[in-house]
Amino acid sequence: MKRWSLSVAATLLVGVAAPALANDSVLTETGNAKQWAIQTGDYANTRYSELDQINKDNVGDLQVAWTFSTGVLRGHEGSPLVIGDMMYVHTPFPNTVYALDLAQDGRIVWKYHPQQDPNVIGVMCCDTVYRGLAYADGLLFLHQADTTLVALDAKTGEVKWSVVNGDPAKGETNTTTVLPVKDKVIVGISGGEFGVRGSVTAYNIADGSLAWRAYSTGPDEEMLVDPEKTTHLGKPIGKDSSLNSWEGDQWTIGGGTTWGWYSYDPDLDLIYYGTGNPSTWNPSQRPGDNRWSMTIMARDPDDGMAKWFYQMTPHDEWDFDGVNENVLFEAEIDGTERKLLFHPDRNGIAYTLDRETGELLVAEKYDPAVNWTTGVDMDPNSETFGRPQVVAQYSTEQNGEDVNTTGICPAALGTKDQQPSAYSPKTGLMYVPTNHVCMDYEPFRVSYTAGQPYVGATLSMFPAPNSHGGMGNFIAWDPVAGEIKWSLPEQFSVWSGALATAGDVVFYGTLEGYLKAVDAATGNELYKFKTPSGVIGNVFTYEREGKQYVGVLSGVGGWAGIGLAAGLTNATDGLGAVGGYAALADYTALGGQLTVFALPN
Repeated sequence: MKRWSLSVAATLLVGVAAPALANDSVLTETGNAKQWAIQTGDYANTRYSELDQINKDNVGDLQVAWTFSTGVLRGHEGSPLVIGDMMYVHTPFPNTVYALDLAQDGRIVWKYHPQQDPNVIGVMCCDTVYRGLAYADGLLFLHQADTTLVALDAKTGEVKWSVVNGDPAKGETNTTTVLPVKDKVIVGISGGEFGVRGSVTAYNIADGSLAWRAYSTGPDEEMLVDPEKTTHLGKPIGKDSSLNSWEGDQWTIGGGTTWGWYSYDPDLDLIYYGTGNPSTWNPSQRPGDNRWSMTIMARDPDDGMAKWFYQMTPHDEWDFDGVNENVLFEAEIDGTERKLLFHPDRNGIAYTLDRETGELLVAEKYDPAVNWTTGVDMDPNSETFGRPQVVAQYSTEQNGEDVNTTGICPAALGTKDQQPSAYSPKTGLMYVPTNHVCMDYEPFRVSYTAGQPYVGATLSMFPAPNSHGGMGNFIAWDPVAGEIKWSLPEQFSVWSGALATAGDVVFYGTLEGYLKAVDAATGNELYKFKTPSGVIGNVFTYEREGKQYVGVLSGVGGWAGIGLAAGLTNATDGLGAVGGYAALADYTALGGQLTVFALPN
């Protein structure tokens, strides 16, 4: 691989003054329902809009209002942002940004095209996706594939500052968005399949200087934990909690990367995110619980100190990254209104926790096909409280490193991957895009070389047996009762982020390319339209001049669509996804387009 020459110091190109708290800007912009000012809809990750002009009675009349081609033919995740009359559209690598003036028929006001070494593509495990821009205080934040974080003037596209967060020569890349909080911007890192040691980093919005970095594994001081105050299931984690759960110095290449979604509770002043799989995928090479991979973390945004952890899958044997979204909501439990957090994990368990304390309240399977565990031990007096009870038949290290374990459900891409859920306060339900996929998993011994794949397993994927034969479902989930209220089967995994609205409609996209609208209460299909390519983007909505619009990026790719996106044909390529989704090529082709819908005049 070509040598990288990337500075890790901030490059101050133009000085920029920032208000004391980006919160003020983010809360103001997201508080205006006419805009889509953050990838997740709001700090709470609800992906809910108060707009109701498009509702369950008229959504069937939707028409295409306008389209925009991005000029890139890889997987398009995330969504544009809408701030005032401006729409900001991003692309996968090379991470081009377009500023479109909605008041001038979508005229391109400015375009930012980063100069990145294309060698970074070779160290992006699961397509060259990017989940979108963030906005605060008149700045757009772009976290490029090569880990360069750039602050752009939202009006002009001028670079205000940039800083490099990682080193692609070591496999460190970026696929996810960032979160502006207070006077900082919070960023993660990708690369668990290359032995990257996961971390979350805060940079000062004013100038891009480093504020703090919290690692997912390692010594207490590097993880920013207090062994007596940071808790796990209500108990202090104790000294060297991570080091004691790894063999030797395996934690230095131990994964736990942070490429998922971030949420923030301004009242509790805590940020929430999940950490990914431990490295390598061969569990025999890393005995122990491998803390704190596969963990929900709650931290203080000022200094990064951790308040509480919850590890979903100790000693992960299946690549069930814990990076999925944490949706913040409030509901009554046992007669008491509580501040809650909902997390639908890759491992097939949907969790509800008290987001102030980390108390585990609900943990139930959200796909009946899940078979690697009988469930989570919910007895607080048990020594295994909070741990999933593994079914020996589906352990991937039960018979040694070279034996294929068959029929594991879900597959490594999980009962859901990063594709974010939506929450409606009107129904109290979570609307969850899911995968209905199983796998065979054969570990093998692998050695670590910086910048080279550090996987150590061969996978094949297939639809879950004895069910509808498809590879996905779109479900409505009760996060308090811990049960499915309704489920819509899909031929392929639902890899699009959902949107819920006050019009009692829920939107999502399909890998074949459909935008679909369903009744929030019943799941009845109300509308569908086939866009030019498979949809792995997240549906968003905005209003302009009294008219509501709904939009989505289409452009097949991501892990599920990596065969199409990268031209792969070997069934075990793409970490097993190519063979599992081979039929997708019969329904869609590569593309890169934004499609925006509205009701007729």
